[in-house]
Amino acid sequence: MSSIITINGRAYHGNSVSVRGNQVIIDGVKQDMPEEKNITISIEGNINTLSVDTCDKVRVTGSVGTLKTMSGDVKCGDVEGDVKTMSGDVKCNSVVGKIKTMSGDIDKRL
Repeated sequence: MSSIITINGRAYHGNSVSVRGNQVIIDGVKQDMPEEKNITISIEGNINTLSVDTCDKVRVTGSVGTLKTMSGDVKCGDVEGDVKTMSGDVKCNSVVGKIKTMSGDIDKRL
């Protein structure tokens, strides 16, 4: 079952998301995305992978396999793999793998 992925108010369905600049790829298919400076991503449900170069906020209600951002705050439920961000706060319920941020706070609840 695919999750509901909302990026700047536009809803998509899928299990794997990649956002690079103004290019959004969901389950290997390129999606149209208007150019906007501020990017907010919200995912309802479970997702396998989420990889984002730059965004303001990422919120996952559910679990995620692997989550990676270059810049942006991350708030999620359970992570089965790693969480990696260059710049941004990370708040998760539980993380099986590693959490890494170069500039930001980590709040992991077990």
